[in-house]
Amino acid sequence: MTPQPGSRAVGSTPAVAAIEFLQGLRAGLEAGLAPEAAAELAAAALPESVRKPVRGVLARLRGDNHEDEWGFDEELAETAYPVFELLYERWWRVRCTGVGHVPSHGRAMLVANHAGSLLPFDAAMITTALMKEHPLPRWPRFMALDWAFAAPFLGPFIRKVGGVPANHANATRILDADELLMTFPEGAKGSGKRYSERYQVQRFGRGGFVEIALRTGTPIVPVAVIGAEETYPMIADAAPLARLLGAPFAPITPTFPWLGPLGLVPLPSRWRIEFCAPVDLSPYPPEAAEDRRLVLDLSEAVREKVAGAVRENLLERGPAFG
Repeated sequence: MTPQPGSRAVGSTPAVAAIEFLQGLRAGLEAGLAPEAAAELAAAALPESVRKPVRGVLARLRGDNHEDEWGFDEELAETAYPVFELLYERWWRVRCTGVGHVPSHGRAMLVANHAGSLLPFDAAMITTALMKEHPLPRWPRFMALDWAFAAPFLGPFIRKVGGVPANHANATRILDADELLMTFPEGAKGSGKRYSERYQVQRFGRGGFVEIALRTGTPIVPVAVIGAEETYPMIADAAPLARLLGAPFAPITPTFPWLGPLGLVPLPSRWRIEFCAPVDLSPYPPEAAEDRRLVLDLSEAVREKVAGAVRENLLERGPAFG
């Protein structure tokens, strides 16, 4: 059953629940429990309103699931939805505008700025905005780098809530199936920015997303996300650790790794998400994807649209906290 627009989750303070869960998880791991058993023990200590969806997610991660060809499990996504809605409403107090620009049916590509450094909460909150605010909610698929799928728990969870390894073939197949695709062309350069570089929208690669949109006849919806840059303020990159983990970076923040698992609790910044008017590519034939100048010009035009919306929403939001 799809969550209805405007529905509300009932629960305790997200920060308290997150801290309690991470404390319980650390205690279980230090006691020698397997990760699955430690997570179940940690979930038992949560308030009832949060415990139920967390346990439901853990159960579906362990059990036989009804996944599609990409690994998406709609029942698991719906089970996790109240937790994300709680974060959306009460922790980050997200303000969403322009959601009506996202088509109710058929293919579309959401192109957003990227941030977060530790966890892809920007993708989670864009998804929650669509499910909560759109008159006809639909689950998007979102592109993620391969290394994100290798982490225990997090990797399978990302896949089951809509994450897909980022490459041209996967993106094309999703759009050919008339799905909604979310992509972050900044890639690791966006999520790995230092705090001093926050909201400086990086180059959108070589315009691969434009090539795919042209070949598949897909409208592009630029998306500006404000707030994710402050959730995990990255002050340094532990490059040797990143190489060991096979990750593009290993962020050091004011709370991580100094507070251990508690450092994974994101800061309660105020968020804004704007879905901008679509970029119509219908005047261009599919073979226009071979025109490198056109592709790069369109890519830069989309980047400028996102960057402009980022600047405007920063002014609208005001202070990040409070």
